[in-house]
Amino acid sequence: MSEKINGKILVVDDDQHVLYTAKLVLKNSFTTVQTESFPSQLRPLLQKEKFDIVLLDMNFAPGQTSGKEGLFWLKEIRELSPEAKVVMQTAYGDIDLAVQAMKEGAIDFLVKPWDKEKLLTTVKTVLQSGRQEAKNTGRPEPEPAGILTRSPAMQAVLGTVERVAPTDAAVLLLGENGTGKDLLAGYIHQLSGRASEDFVKVDLGAITPTLFESELFGHVKGAFTDAKENKPGRFEIASGGTLFLDEIGNLALPQQAKMLTALQSGTVVRVGSHQTINVDVRLISATNGNVPAMVAQGLFRQDLLYRINTVEITIPPLRERTEDIPLLLKHFMGVFAARYRKTGLSLAPDTVAYLQRYPWPGNVRQLEHATERAVILSERKVLGVQDFLGHAASQPQLEQGDSFHLEAMEKQAIREAIQKHRGNLTKAALELGLGRTTLYRKISKYGLQP
Repeated sequence: MSEKINGKILVVDDDQHVLYTAKLVLKNSFTTVQTESFPSQLRPLLQKEKFDIVLLDMNFAPGQTSGKEGLFWLKEIRELSPEAKVVMQTAYGDIDLAVQAMKEGAIDFLVKPWDKEKLLTTVKTVLQSGRQEAKNTGRPEPEPAGILTRSPAMQAVLGTVERVAPTDAAVLLLGENGTGKDLLAGYIHQLSGRASEDFVKVDLGAITPTLFESELFGHVKGAFTDAKENKPGRFEIASGGTLFLDEIGNLALPQQAKMLTALQSGTVVRVGSHQTINVDVRLISATNGNVPAMVAQGLFRQDLLYRINTVEITIPPLRERTEDIPLLLKHFMGVFAARYRKTGLSLAPDTVAYLQRYPWPGNVRQLEHATERAVILSERKVLGVQDFLGHAASQPQLEQGDSFHLEAMEKQAIREAIQKHRGNLTKAALELGLGRTTLYRKISKYGLQP
């Protein structure tokens, strides 16, 4: 087998058969191929990860052929990840639509059903042209983000990861939103004996109960109204590799029972079929919830908890590993300065010290967002606290461990984010680096009104 090309490809399509086939065609040629069936997940996904190429469907709603959805998400991608090359794909060979997509920033256009060789050739050509363009403009190619840390707390976490990764033990990652659970899950996979196989992430918080079985276990043609083709589930796609179940605490009890059956038996049954399919996955799960408390309240099955947490790893929040803030700031500033072509940026005196005192309710994700915003909006070469925290910078500086004032600052940060986005909790959560569920919980805790 020829050596894989170093490239990250994202395929976005509501047709699971298309996603499965595209991954099958591309994964032997590129180091990373990720799929996503919900375009609504593009914003949080692109804020966490950077892709070289995005293959984007033109239509997502049933019966739609106008391409408006695809053009909308094309603009979103261009805004969120300007360096990504977007290739549009549609089942309708509309030349006018192709031209419009190209005007909006798409680099190429594929008509479905595409020929496998055509797909592979197009992606290779786009990737090569993008890298040549980067060389011509003097911009460095983006590198995959690593786990940057010098704090003893995170060093202990990484020590545990390095011991457990070579095994097939089920791992449960605990920690607040934005601490980097998905990054750590990917690191475990990279260090495992399954690193050459697929790493399949499933955001259980984004899957409705009605789609749960189809998404996880697959379905056969005719199983329900929209089941036009046989479709493998995430368990099948991940077989031989790693299955990462994010936000597992969001699973309702009926879905927990079905999940437990699949894990215990090592088999799945597609919806509409009676045939059992053997699967072999290494399981990594993650949640920001208090699972033991959920078990005590009857909200999470004790037997499922035993199955998923052979090894339990808790990632400390950023406020408990402030030694990492200078390292992360330097990394994020370098990334965003290159992306937005800002040169000569530096930090004002005492900025780092102040940011180390801030509680960062959204953890590393919030710090990343704050740095990106500071780089984009600042008209000065020297960035100060105000550029990162806005009005929150007017709050008094804190002594480490002062939990009362940390909560006061967190409450103020949440209030200001809600006011800034006029009650739009989705946008407020993104700015804070929090999940919507976590934001709701904190709003209730602090008695805030959206």
